[in-house]
Amino acid sequence: MNYILQTNNLTKNYSGELAVDNVSLNINKGDIYGFIGQNGAGKTTLMRMVCGLAAPTNGEIVLFGNRNLTKQRRKIGSTIENPALYPSMTAMENMEAQRIALGIKSNKTCLDLLELAEISNTGKKKVKDFSMGMKQRLMLSLSLMNNPEFLILDEPTNGLDPLGIKQTLELLQRLNKTMGITILVSSHILGELEKIATRYGVICNGKMIDEFSAEEMQTRCGENLLISTSDLQKTQEIIKWMLPNEHISCTPENVIRIKGCVEEAGRINQVLVESGIVVNALIPEGEKIEDYFLRLMGGVVHA
Repeated sequence: MNYILQTNNLTKNYSGELAVDNVSLNINKGDIYGFIGQNGAGKTTLMRMVCGLAAPTNGEIVLFGNRNLTKQRRKIGSTIENPALYPSMTAMENMEAQRIALGIKSNKTCLDLLELAEISNTGKKKVKDFSMGMKQRLMLSLSLMNNPEFLILDEPTNGLDPLGIKQTLELLQRLNKTMGITILVSSHILGELEKIATRYGVICNGKMIDEFSAEEMQTRCGENLLISTSDLQKTQEIIKWMLPNEHISCTPENVIRIKGCVEEAGRINQVLVESGIVVNALIPEGEKIEDYFLRLMGGVVHA
């Protein structure tokens, strides 16, 4: 496995309180890794340790398969806890200041990154007059200045309106797909990351609760269709004919379970009735993704 980041029993203790408690995390090359947890769960503290902004109390960080973190951190771009912008300067002036600080020679890089983030037309407008969405995109542009292989973004959609969230998520997808950048992005709102994440980590009270892929999440949370009829065998034959590519199984209670296909319930019912089969029950089964994450984090799921 080609890992970009691994943490092994990573721990951070602040005055006797564990902010991060023995967290082991694995991010593969090419992932958009959605790091989910409520405010105060330990997301930012872990990101700070990976970026070298805080020292671990215990545990290990491995970047790009290497323990020489000083060298490997040069391949990282990050925005953590609202990195500083110069409010009285323009977007281009902020980019130029970052370029000079990093020793990058070509100023064309600045314009390219502003165009990528769709804020190249702000002209002489000062950053203090930017919307929150524009500031977030500028911070993202700054984090890309060193041409990173790995982006670490702490709640990049925080405070944005729906359009700003949409634009930011679309930009992250472009960075991942067209530039091959692996991304660790945190949020306390699942609905935002669900649209782009390929892999998830769930943290609660400093402890890693679970890690799984987007495909595994769909398996755990995807809705199924349960069907009980007067003729089990004939019902199975009809459904296999109607839905030859779907996964169909039978429970010990002689109830047919179809993976997904809840939207086909009406058509299935119609065909079965026209075939002379009495449909006793046709029930959706499954857990909403939001409820699943809430349960993982120890919350109460209301019916």
